[in-house]
Amino acid sequence: MLIPDGVRDRLKSFAEDVREGLGRSGQKTLPSKYFYDEIGSALFEVITLLPEYGLTRAEERILDEHSGALREWLAAHSVVIELGSGYGRKTRRVLEALPCGQPITYCPIEICPAALESCVSGLKDLRHVRVLGLEAEYLDGLNLALARRESRERALVLFLGSSIGNFDRERGEEFLRAIRMALKPGDAMLLGTDLEKPLSKLIPAYDDSQGVTAAFNRNVLARINRELDGDFDLSRFEHVALYNARERRIEMHLRSVEDQTATVEGVEIEFQRDETIWTESCHKYGPCEAADMAERCGFECRDLWVDEEWPFAESFLLAV
Repeated sequence: MLIPDGVRDRLKSFAEDVREGLGRSGQKTLPSKYFYDEIGSALFEVITLLPEYGLTRAEERILDEHSGALREWLAAHSVVIELGSGYGRKTRRVLEALPCGQPITYCPIEICPAALESCVSGLKDLRHVRVLGLEAEYLDGLNLALARRESRERALVLFLGSSIGNFDRERGEEFLRAIRMALKPGDAMLLGTDLEKPLSKLIPAYDDSQGVTAAFNRNVLARINRELDGDFDLSRFEHVALYNARERRIEMHLRSVEDQTATVEGVEIEFQRDETIWTESCHKYGPCEAADMAERCGFECRDLWVDEEWPFAESFLLAV
């Protein structure tokens, strides 16, 4: 079967990252972006509906409660670019907050083709919105989308759901600086950040009673089996969510329940009992912390909204 060049390149990068992350001495790792194939993206959508996971509902409450303020802020922005759109469920709230009849170009940027297709088709009923989906990673997609705008058009970048928390704080600030460098003065960004909260709320959000997050975490090994000829036995890895108090982050790991060997593309990878693969970090912030990071990168925080039921912040940032 002929494999398209784009798919071949993605598989090559996937294989290189897996070999590098699982072959290193010390802590084994896998990049969290590989969660998001078709199955992983669908599982994450289920996670956002779980009673333990209040983050998505908190952000939706903010977007609903402040739709009027959003409408005022966004009136001048005719290009909306979303980094990591997923299925675009929350995005509808932002697009509907824009002034009625104002023509909008919406560019969802997503690495999962199935999620991107669902996002594009799900927003076609918004008659004032032209949807242009881009299958790409964050900054590559951002630059592609910005290159398509007219010189006088202003852009709004959406980075919702506290995806910034997947970076450590230093790299998160570098990422915000890279976004600012791509923008023009007058462009804007809507940035979601999950806030610090009691462990009694945090841990269940990443280790739910129904085991959906565990399935989401293990799916990265199943993806290696499907795409890279791996032979991981998923039943021999358990999902672990723990809180690193010094770094103020949830860490997700897959722990080997016994000494074992797995194979990826013919390469053997050994695991000792209780050894883990670190698959994701979810950093938590103080209410103004992310906005302060953004201001150091060349943004001005024009508004900050916080949900009190599930502490979560939404920052409206203007590129200055």
